[in-house]
Amino acid sequence: MKTFKKVYIEITSICNLACSFCPPTERKANFITTEDFSKRLDEIKPHTDYIYLHVKGEPLLHPRIDELLDLSHEKGFKVNITTNGTLIAKNRHKLLGKPALRQMNFSLHSFDGHEGSTNREMYLREILSFVREGAEHKIIFSFRLWNLTQDNMTNLQRKRNRQTLEVIEKEFGLDYKIEEKVVPGEGLKVADRVYLNQDYEFQWPSLTAPEDDGKGFCHALRTQAAILVDGTVVPCCLDGEGVIRLGNLHQASFSDIVEGERANALVDGFSRREAVESLCRRCGYRQRFGT
Repeated sequence: MKTFKKVYIEITSICNLACSFCPPTERKANFITTEDFSKRLDEIKPHTDYIYLHVKGEPLLHPRIDELLDLSHEKGFKVNITTNGTLIAKNRHKLLGKPALRQMNFSLHSFDGHEGSTNREMYLREILSFVREGAEHKIIFSFRLWNLTQDNMTNLQRKRNRQTLEVIEKEFGLDYKIEEKVVPGEGLKVADRVYLNQDYEFQWPSLTAPEDDGKGFCHALRTQAAILVDGTVVPCCLDGEGVIRLGNLHQASFSDIVEGERANALVDGFSRREAVESLCRRCGYRQRFGT
């Protein structure tokens, strides 16, 4: 039986922002029910102890996020949440004190990625207020600025990032500029259980993108799998549109799906350093693991 370091469970396909780096989903707007969430936890329990409440969508939009965390704790899971952070003040009472909550990842690049964003200082202040209170509950925090470019960043981009990093430096009393120490793709510890990660702008794979030679490796279905809000099982968190539909939990068990013919063909292909799925041949993330 395959075991995974983590399984992504999408709890909503809806987002409250429209970021330039994140193509809008063409899937139906949906929220998972607590009943379906509980069933999914039972399905994946033999495979992992860690779940991530994210693929597409903003998880803090879910009106019963507190109940989902309670169910996760009852069934022995540790939960990571990735959020744009805009709803943190509204939801802090639903998150703090939940023993299942292991880590919160804040995608700070969402602020500049969303055209309608206003008041950076208030946005960051609400997040940092939550982080201060969350420290008492031993939550791990990660601030993400995934907006670097392979060529030189524009002066405007640098200025915006500097404004954000300056607030973080002041909050944690850092005596250095974060840009001087952070390495793209690696976390920089700025305080106890608080990290900052800068990386290059993320590109969602798409069937409209050009294919490459298909050579390379990926950890899909080796260390992770993902379940979209409608129950569709996909190999990884990058298949945000459910292109590689391995099966659906309303028709088959999670165990049968991840041990199915299409799933095994994908894993066997990457064992040969070969991408057998069309979407995988259009995924730049694969190239991070070499050829």
